[in-house]
Amino acid sequence: MAQQAVEWSGFDISDHELRRMRRETRRENIGRSWYKFSRNPLSVVGGAIILIIVLMAVFAPYIAPYPDHATKPFTDFANASQPPSREHWFGTDEIGRDVLSRTIYGFRFSLTMGFIVLIMVVPVGVLLGLVAGYRQGTRTDTFIMRITDIFLAVPPLILALAIASVLEPNLTNSMIAVSLMWWPWYTRLVYGQASALRNEYFVSSAEVTGASTSHILFREILPNTLSPIFTKISLDMGWVIIIGASLSFVGLGVQPPKPGLGTMVASGAKFLPDQWWISLFPALAIVVLVLGFNLLGDGLRDLFAAEEG
Repeated sequence: MAQQAVEWSGFDISDHELRRMRRETRRENIGRSWYKFSRNPLSVVGGAIILIIVLMAVFAPYIAPYPDHATKPFTDFANASQPPSREHWFGTDEIGRDVLSRTIYGFRFSLTMGFIVLIMVVPVGVLLGLVAGYRQGTRTDTFIMRITDIFLAVPPLILALAIASVLEPNLTNSMIAVSLMWWPWYTRLVYGQASALRNEYFVSSAEVTGASTSHILFREILPNTLSPIFTKISLDMGWVIIIGASLSFVGLGVQPPKPGLGTMVASGAKFLPDQWWISLFPALAIVVLVLGFNLLGDGLRDLFAAEEG
C-alpha cells in the first residue's frame, strides 16, 4: 500500500518523514531545555539530590542496612543509644533501632506527603483560579476569591494544626489537613495569570469563533499558565514536607513506630544534647530534601523565564 503523502510548505512529504521531523524537533527542544537548565549548576545539584533520595525511598528494602528496624516492631536494648559507628553509621536510637535505616524509610513518608498533597490541591486550585480569572467581575469571581482570601488570611501551619487536631493523628489525616489549607495558593496564582490573559487576542478570537468555555479555559488560557504552576509545584514540595514534618513533630502526623522524619526528630529531642545523633540525622535529612526541591525549583523558574524571554 503506497504511503500517504501530505503537502507541507510546497513539498510533498510522506507521513513517515513528517513523523521523523517531529521527533527530531522534540529532541532538539529537549536538548535546548536541558542546556538552559544545566547552565545553573546548583539546579543540577538539586535535581541530583532529589533523584538520589527518590531512588533511596523506592529501593529502601535493598539499601537500608537494617530494614526490619523500620518496618517491624523491633527492640535491641543491648545496642541502644549507640553513637555512630561502622555497624550503625547514624547510630542507634533509645531502643536500639538503626537511625540510618529509619531515615531512609522516612523519606518515603515525606515524599508521599508532598506528592499526594500536591496531586490533590493543584487541580482544585488551578480550576478555581481559571474560572474566577476568566469570569472576573462576576459573582462567581467574587465568591471564589473571597473564600480564597479567608483561607489565605490564616497562617498555613496554624490552619493545618487546627484541622489535624480534630482528626485522628495519622499520615492520611495529616495529608488531608495540609490539602485543605494549600489549594488557595494555586487559586490565587492562576487567578492572576488568567485575569491577565482573558483580554488577549487569542482568547478574544476563540470567543468570536464560538469556542466553548471549557475550550477557552483548558486549551487557550491554561497552557499559558503552566510555567509558573510547575515552578510553584517544585518549590511547594519543600514547604509541604516541612509542614508534614512539623505535624509529625507535635504528634499529629506519622505515628510511632513508623519512621516519620518529624517523629524521629521529636523522639530524639528528649535525649539532647548527649545523644545528639538520634535527632540530628533525621533533621539533616529534612534539610537536604527541602534544599533539593528549592534548588530544582529555582532552575525550573530560570528555565521558563529564559524560554518566555
